[in-house]
Amino acid sequence: MAETTVAEVVAELAALEDPKTREVNEKHGDDHGVNLSKLRALAKQLKTQQELARQLWETDDTAARLLAILICRPKAFERDELDVMLRKARTPKVHDWLVNYVVKKNPHSEELRLAWSADPDPVVASAGWALTTERVAKKPEGLDLAGLLDVIEAEMRDAQDRLQWAMNHCLAQIGIEHAEHRARAIDIGERLEVLKDYPTSPGCTSPFAPIWINEMVRRQHDK
Repeated sequence: MAETTVAEVVAELAALEDPKTREVNEKHGDDHGVNLSKLRALAKQLKTQQELARQLWETDDTAARLLAILICRPKAFERDELDVMLRKARTPKVHDWLVNYVVKKNPHSEELRLAWSADPDPVVASAGWALTTERVAKKPEGLDLAGLLDVIEAEMRDAQDRLQWAMNHCLAQIGIEHAEHRARAIDIGERLEVLKDYPTSPGCTSPFAPIWINEMVRRQHDK
């Protein structure tokens, strides 16, 4: 499918549309009905096509944007281009994939992390926290972990849902990866009680930070 046109790809996505899949996705705020395994299979056929990815993104269609993320070259985007893209990422899945599959692999990720973390838009700020969580786990040198815990302690309880989820993930990651901050991270989680009653499927770990931290630490010790 080399040199495929946007119209051909949009038609292909329309053919993959399934009403039941859309119904499930819409419960999570994602307005598309394409099975993600089929979307990934289509991306594999198309391979990397940066120009096509940019054109698909401009359609403003959720399935097309998810496909664009899968076939783009993450390092090819400029800083300001990614900033605009994130602010236009209307649905949770597009937002998450853009941060995880593109921004994290882009040379401007640290600059964007700092800018987004301080953004007044809570959804944009949540992207900054997601990038911070990545650094907590993989490249913590230079991060003020105690300072991050201060912010989480002061702001997480009243944060907007997406931002709260991202801050909670960062809290858990600090507790999991950094033993010297573990007791404080658990204490903050226990006092704030954020996501304490979140419904968790059997076999899955609760996102409530104290449970999450203790479970992941236990698994590390069992290895």
